Amino acid sequence: MRAEPLHPDPTVAPPPRAPREGSAPAAAGAASSTGVLGTAAPQITVDYRMARGIASQVAKQREELLKIKPDMDRASEEQRCLNWIAEAVAVWSDAQAMTPQEDEALRRAVYDLLFRAGRLQPYLDDARVEDIIIQGPHEVWLDYGDGERRRVGPVADTEEELLELLRELARGSEHSERTISTANPTLALSLPDGSRLQAITGLGPMTYAVIRRHRVAHAGLDELVRLGTIDPVLRAFLGAAVRAEKNIMIAGKQKAGKTTLMRAMLKEFDPECRFATIQTEDELFAHANGYHRQVVSLVGRESNGEKDVTGRGAGEVTLLDLMHPALRMSLERIVVGEVRGPEVVAMMQALTNGSGGNLCTIHARRPDIIFDRIAELYALAQDNLSEQLAYRQTANGLDFIVYVDMTDETQIGGRRHRYVSHVLELTGIGENGRPATNEIFSPGREWGELRAVPRMDPSCIDDLRRVGFDSGLLREPCGTWPAPLPLKVGGSR
Repeated sequence: MRAEPLHPDPTVAPPPRAPREGSAPAAAGAASSTGVLGTAAPQITVDYRMARGIASQVAKQREELLKIKPDMDRASEEQRCLNWIAEAVAVWSDAQAMTPQEDEALRRAVYDLLFRAGRLQPYLDDARVEDIIIQGPHEVWLDYGDGERRRVGPVADTEEELLELLRELARGSEHSERTISTANPTLALSLPDGSRLQAITGLGPMTYAVIRRHRVAHAGLDELVRLGTIDPVLRAFLGAAVRAEKNIMIAGKQKAGKTTLMRAMLKEFDPECRFATIQTEDELFAHANGYHRQVVSLVGRESNGEKDVTGRGAGEVTLLDLMHPALRMSLERIVVGEVRGPEVVAMMQALTNGSGGNLCTIHARRPDIIFDRIAELYALAQDNLSEQLAYRQTANGLDFIVYVDMTDETQIGGRRHRYVSHVLELTGIGENGRPATNEIFSPGREWGELRAVPRMDPSCIDDLRRVGFDSGLLREPCGTWPAPLPLKVGGSR
């Protein structure tokens, strides 16, 4: 089977490729090339020393070209470089008697080094990969969406080469001001494909990085029904809650799918709705998804490593800093990608003072600790705000909390199940000053179902009816799940 050809349009990613089934980890300096997803191809070894040499040669040619034609458009520039890559590879191929498949693999490797993510790119191209885990230059693991983890070939030969790769990714991202070094030991950014990168160096024996890929980047609520995250009853309810301009917080465990659900719920906004997304790294893609037309996309900025006279990082722009000017942008709604610090105060103030229909997410291990988690974030605020204030503003500002859970049975031969388990309605202040709630949806544990099923009407049911919600759907005791979640442990089998 032929390896994939170098794509003629550099702006289009090649088709996803599956790792070679049953293959041992690639040795340093080697990479495998595979065919279409699900079909293994013979392993092709790429000499990355030669690939880097050709990439360096072509980079010099490009530099000279741009001196002569500084106004050349990007597509023409890359096409010229593709021709130079092909010529250089042909010379090397003749000398080494390479096969056509090896030629193509080398051309792709050089192209990736020059224009994409280098030796990381084959892993970013694999549609099944959920996390890329880098433990220094030589040890790389892939986490797949089904829970499988596999060690693969390296992404660099040395620590310095790995750091330079990370710096190059930063330069090529929307966060070009960010870098990583001993003076700036952490790096967080979004890659051009929307993947989220977090890296740490100089604080341990090696450089560590994790790239979290968004495998379900543009799904709507209907797609989440197909994936089994929600059923049609909950899909109708969530869509109505958004259209009725209810303030909603999405909570859940790490990697449970909070951001995926938020992106899906954003598609329930009117396409002409003017709203802001406020994030540390752009993971919502609302300004570029082709659906919304009035998005103010704001992304925080890390400091340059220096301190100003107040002791704050110079150049830093936090989510709290972004919140106040955003409120003056004639917005109909505000969406905070993840509330994880003092910005929770400004968010809650926006919920209580402004119009409805705002969304945010928060990490919480269980539904019953969400309010304590909010209170903890209030305590981190500069003014060390009280627990009572946190509870009061939460009760006054939020209408619903949607909890996303995950059950991982991969260690016993099962799979990861991601699903909404609870929808809580906030109804005011209850006992001990804590927010009072109604469970509108909760797990049907009495028949082995962990996913959300209807329990009662919310107090705002008339508001939902006014935007087209059929309240009769809440009379379905099992929702529309055809059978309980298929679990190996604890389910109804």
